[in-house]
Amino acid sequence: VGDSCRGATGTSLHNAGGGGWGEAINGGFGLVIDGSEDSEYRIRSMIAWDVMNGLARRSWARNKAAVSTIARAARTDDMLEVTSPSLVDAGVLARIFEHPR
Repeated sequence: VGDSCRGATGTSLHNAGGGGWGEAINGGFGLVIDGSEDSEYRIRSMIAWDVMNGLARRSWARNKAAVSTIARAARTDDMLEVTSPSLVDAGVLARIFEHPR
């Protein structure tokens, strides 16, 4: 839906499928690219946001490539503000979830 606010020509929200009806919602967008200044503005406003939104979600899921990519993008784009995940030492998690013997 954020694409709508940033200039998409059209957006849709629909059942994601595969997980059962109503279990997940997907979105899509369309963008008319006609060479106009308005089209250029919409591309710059929307495309980077759309891509970074996906990268941020994967980063929060602890995908190492996404974590490093979003950090690199944040260093080059002053307008990009993404909360980085706090990674926990695997040993700490193992002790927390260790089954009693």
